Amino acid sequence: MRPITSLLRSSAAAALLVLAACANGPAVASGGNELRLEPAPINRLDEESLQRGARTFVNYCLNCHTAKYMRYSRLTDIGLTEAQIRDNLMFATDKIGETMTVAMPAIDAKGWFGAPPPDLSVEARIRGSDWLYNYFLGFYKDDGTPSGWNNLVFPNVAMPHVLWVQGGINRLQTTEYEDHEKAQAAAIAVRQLVMVAPAAGDAVEVRTLVPETPGTMKPEEYRAMVADLVNYLDYMGEPARNQRINVGLAVLIFLGVLFLFAYLLKREYWRDVH
Repeated sequence: MRPITSLLRSSAAAALLVLAACANGPAVASGGNELRLEPAPINRLDEESLQRGARTFVNYCLNCHTAKYMRYSRLTDIGLTEAQIRDNLMFATDKIGETMTVAMPAIDAKGWFGAPPPDLSVEARIRGSDWLYNYFLGFYKDDGTPSGWNNLVFPNVAMPHVLWVQGGINRLQTTEYEDHEKAQAAAIAVRQLVMVAPAAGDAVEVRTLVPETPGTMKPEEYRAMVADLVNYLDYMGEPARNQRINVGLAVLIFLGVLFLFAYLLKREYWRDVH
């Protein structure tokens, strides 16, 4: 039997390895490739961010994708009035209680894209916010695909880059390293979206994206736009969560105040004893 001290040292070492991996950013393994994701800078309690994200979603996503479990009327929960929703966000219906659907038939979408675009109501709950954020940042030009685009997060995706005017055009850059350790060190130094993939022999590739043609937005402005969109997608996956968070914070504040009075009452009761 191993001594308890050895077990404790092994457990501590394992915990340090886990913490080190987390400190270097989230990573996803897929098909022998390791994808290092950039954390999504979102805050689902930021109503202005959610409003901007809803605007981007309606203008650029709702043309092909549906959100059939989300009603326009729920947008009042993020600080919009019904008049603002009707005037700025409702293009496919005139009833505010309707869900976010599109007029494009599924059979046409399958013919154009190879498969009907998925519904995005709960996409953030399925994929995760970090995945979605990096997905929107991961498009690059690829003349070998039907759409002319590819994606570092979702290789050979059928969806074209609908935000290329704002974000610009990227190209894929591949750098080869002789071993996995050097490739990992290079990937960590990038501090943005990067993929580590096996190459010929024992070599390892590090794939990153570099700008080729600038968009109408500065890189930081485009990232903020994507963050707002992902923030809204995260909110749309569970709108009631915001209310639960606010109620939870109010309850914690109430319990904190109650604890203070209980403590003062306890001191008063025990004053004569001490």
